Amino acid sequence: MKEIKWFTNLKGWFTINTLDLNVTSEMEKAMQSSHGIGYSEYSRNLDLRIEVEKERDREHVKCNKMVLDLQRKIHG
Repeated sequence: MKEIKWFTNLKGWFTINTLDLNVTSEMEKAMQSSHGIGYSEYSRNLDLRIEVEKERDREHVKCNKMVLDLQRKIHG
């Protein structure tokens, strides 16, 4: 689904790339509601992508903690 295209543009010493995604309208709506940006902006802006992925990681950790807590309450 994801295809990363590499370009020779450099920002400092990092290679900048853009994402070539097949985005559905449902994916676009979810991105807008969850992060307040669209996939076109997400694919062009490396700093935004990093922030979105950090936020997703924090949410993932938070959900895993909730599941473990519920499992302890049910089985403990």
